[in-house]
Amino acid sequence: MKPRRVPAPLLDAALVAVSLLDVWIHVPTDEPLRMVCALLAAFSLALRRRLPLLTFLLALPTALVSDAVFATLVALYTLASLTRHRVLLAVCAMSVAACDITEWSWPSPEFADLSEPADLITVTYSLATAAAPVFLGQLVQAGRELSLRLAEISEAREHERRLLAQGVLAKERAQLAREMHDVVSHQVSLIAVRAGVLQVGTRDPEAKEAAATIRRLSVQTLDELRHMVSVLRASGSRPTELTPQPSLADLQRLVSTSGIEADLRTTLPDDLPPAVQRAVYRTVQEALTNVRKHAPGATATIHVHHEDDTVHATVTNTVPTRPALPLPGAHHGLVGLRQRAELLGGTVTSGPTADGGYELRLRLPVRDTGS
Repeated sequence: MKPRRVPAPLLDAALVAVSLLDVWIHVPTDEPLRMVCALLAAFSLALRRRLPLLTFLLALPTALVSDAVFATLVALYTLASLTRHRVLLAVCAMSVAACDITEWSWPSPEFADLSEPADLITVTYSLATAAAPVFLGQLVQAGRELSLRLAEISEAREHERRLLAQGVLAKERAQLAREMHDVVSHQVSLIAVRAGVLQVGTRDPEAKEAAATIRRLSVQTLDELRHMVSVLRASGSRPTELTPQPSLADLQRLVSTSGIEADLRTTLPDDLPPAVQRAVYRTVQEALTNVRKHAPGATATIHVHHEDDTVHATVTNTVPTRPALPLPGAHHGLVGLRQRAELLGGTVTSGPTADGGYELRLRLPVRDTGS
């Protein structure tokens, strides 16, 4: 069972309370400068999640003028857990160590004498004390990123599992369509033909009426079989083909729920053939899936427009901000998009952009392609 995390406001309040306790222990009440710096550092911890660098800068002076360094170390840890700038963290850690080894006395501070062994030990201890929250914060950040990567891998594997199951279902439905077309339809056609012969050749009114009924029912059954075969062949990749299919009206919802920062720009009319609308939708869906899978942290731009009796859909993503995960894949997505486009008389092309991103382009002629 996953342990419950302490609510952030409660944790921040606890840190402020501990910092105030540190101030009460280490800062004399008759020294207003030290007290003001220490209290400012303690209460600045309430801002540490939203403004980590400002919190550190507000907490740093107390490490110079007093021994109440708890707030400063917490602020440094928070900054290290939220930023990737190693140079900034090194400068902040050195600043904490410098403040710790400096004995503040107005108007001129006294610095440690590195020639003395005792002072050298003090400096080493101060450097270790300043480095500890930086290393801990970076460790927490790495753990958080690892959890995110594991979640992405689990999601990708679940997606691959669903695709595999859909592929198996598509194969079974295609096989069933062939059986219905080659065997059942042939036999029902033969029944209809023989019933027609019997209807023409017999003189018995009852037999003629029965043959006409058999022929009529056989023709109706053939029509229903043809419809079922067309549904099975056209929708083999989806187990829910008989449910309402996506259209251009669903594009905004697809982009909003993709988990990617994406900009959708579309100027298509609403009366396009359903097959063209589905092709545009599936192309954008597959492109966003590939961005999420192969370009973590990238943003995307989707431009869909109509020009010269042709629908153009372009999905472009920027350079990923994180390394791509080594996820398993069957590489069938783009192949399926190209096959769908070719059936509609169009094309799908893809490739890297000049700035290191990637672009997927769909081009479809607009004609009555049916649904």
